[in-house]
Amino acid sequence: MNAPSQAEPITEEKPFLHIPEDVSPEFQAYLRTLKDPALMPRFPDPSDLDSWKKVQAAAEQGELAISAPVVQRYAPIVTELKLGGVPVLDVRPKGWTETKKVVVYTHGGAHVLYTAKAQLYRGTIFAADTGHRVIVVDFTVAPQAKFNQMLDQVIAVMQALMKEGRASSDILIYGDSSGGGSAAAVVLKMRDMGIGMPVAAVLVSPWCDVTHTGDTWFTLAHADANFTWEGQGVPAAAAWAGPNDQKNPYASPVYGDFSKGFPPTLIQGGTKEVLLSDFVRLYQALDAAGVPVKLDIYEGMPHNFATRLPEAPESKVARKKIADFVRKYLGMGG
Repeated sequence: MNAPSQAEPITEEKPFLHIPEDVSPEFQAYLRTLKDPALMPRFPDPSDLDSWKKVQAAAEQGELAISAPVVQRYAPIVTELKLGGVPVLDVRPKGWTETKKVVVYTHGGAHVLYTAKAQLYRGTIFAADTGHRVIVVDFTVAPQAKFNQMLDQVIAVMQALMKEGRASSDILIYGDSSGGGSAAAVVLKMRDMGIGMPVAAVLVSPWCDVTHTGDTWFTLAHADANFTWEGQGVPAAAAWAGPNDQKNPYASPVYGDFSKGFPPTLIQGGTKEVLLSDFVRLYQALDAAGVPVKLDIYEGMPHNFATRLPEAPESKVARKKIADFVRKYLGMGG
């Protein structure tokens, strides 16, 4: 989902979140800076495109300010180009050598926010950690596009990469937040189209059910500093898919039939996420279908924690697990 980052200190004497004693000092300090998302403005109605443009522009500027210093630090080679007619950012980490292996990244933003450039820092960190070239897809977000249009744009990028001589086994898909849900949906749709599937999937804090069904949407509603269901979730879900489409596996992949095939998958998240039940449900569905899947959950961690505070101890562990998983299925990068 990736609602706009909340970095300013709160003014109350006590933080609104519980701060676990057993998480790192770095994350204890970070959690104290987070504001109650109930204080955030409500997202517009899906039909109010003018208001959406204003919300998207403001969120974009905030995220670009976060992205720029991270990208500067890792200093990848970034090229703007089009694949299958879709704009992308081609990220090549330091020391990268020519190989057919590639990662396709679908970014988050509640399905309604950010461009590839605003989320470039997350793709940059992934490229640095794995040594692989990362393609950050600049797909059209909702409500300007619905779920099937967005998936088709990512699939067009995948097909263009394969037309360059790659097998589907040369491609790994990575998505975080709403982009994690989109990544799973892309795999399902590619499979159903008969064009092959990526060799593996990395899903970080994936929003994989937009119907407000999972238990932790209710039990952790006051523990998540990312967004609220009523204020941001309802309009974002409606912008992504109409009421009759929200249980479509391409809109909410937790409802997919994984017995027909799905690649090895790593699901990663934290215990402060309202999405936690969705992670568990997706894991159980994949595991029941015999898919090699790992659920990697971190105590006290918020949404998308490893790229929010990448040098914290918990983040370093999570990043290493991702790199090890990628190495297992895509091989060494660099």
